[in-house]
Amino acid sequence: MLAAALPLGAAAQGQGLQVFACEPEWAALVKALAPQAQVTAATHARQDAHHIEARPALIAALRRAHLAVCTGASLEVGWLPMLQARAGNAAVRDGQPGMFYAAQQVELIDRRASVGFNDGDVHPEGNPHFHLDPARLAQVARALSQRLAQIDPPQAAAYAARHTAWQADWARGTAQWQQRAAPLKGQRVVGQHNTFAYLWHWLGVQQIADLEPKPGTPPTPSHLQSVLAQVRQAPPIAITHALYQDAQPAQWLARQLGEDKVAVLALPSTVTDDGPSADLASWMDALVTQLLKTLPAR
Repeated sequence: MLAAALPLGAAAQGQGLQVFACEPEWAALVKALAPQAQVTAATHARQDAHHIEARPALIAALRRAHLAVCTGASLEVGWLPMLQARAGNAAVRDGQPGMFYAAQQVELIDRRASVGFNDGDVHPEGNPHFHLDPARLAQVARALSQRLAQIDPPQAAAYAARHTAWQADWARGTAQWQQRAAPLKGQRVVGQHNTFAYLWHWLGVQQIADLEPKPGTPPTPSHLQSVLAQVRQAPPIAITHALYQDAQPAQWLARQLGEDKVAVLALPSTVTDDGPSADLASWMDALVTQLLKTLPAR
């Protein structure tokens, strides 16, 4: 029997809650709020969540899910609709309580009234990488706890209690990260894509150039030369890229600027399967730590 045929609440019954998360950050958040749930993450930190294959294992996971948690804002437009169609699970179709889009819970930056054919990989709804802003992530957590309670009413009180505890820990962590990261305010970086735009905004860091000539377009030699000309006189503290992106363009630029002067940082854009970024709090802490290491000794 498909999960869609079960009534809300009866489908979950606490111990049996099945959750499909499009990205690792949402899988981590579900595990924090619903530790009894069986969670499948469709992507990992070394994958570009814009582009993955609709593998049979993912179709099967979505077919048995009571709840799907995804970013939205067209981030998964290249593969999620296909998964939904092949899974045949009415509970996780768009518009149903079982389909939760985090982007619908927050305000996005860089919204576009229109997107042209030559604009690159641009999302008209806005930048979908908002999970790198602790405040927006907290907004999503509040909405997700309420959705869990709607899907699984017998556990509603437990979800509310866990969210209250998580929110208190997250607020304390956010204050500590902001205090530690204060020396980063006003610093300049070169990035690749707009993946970390929300993090820069939160920390007061300025991304002065993009290694990509257009969003989603790999760096080209001519574009890298133009970036070099732009930043040569006033180099950034670091050249950053996500774990899933090719490090060579950043490394090339660092060599031109002097590797002893400019750091290359491969930053996890989401939680990792293991290591120092294996949950949301440790991941955010690791990001701040990595960035602080680029500053000159005081």
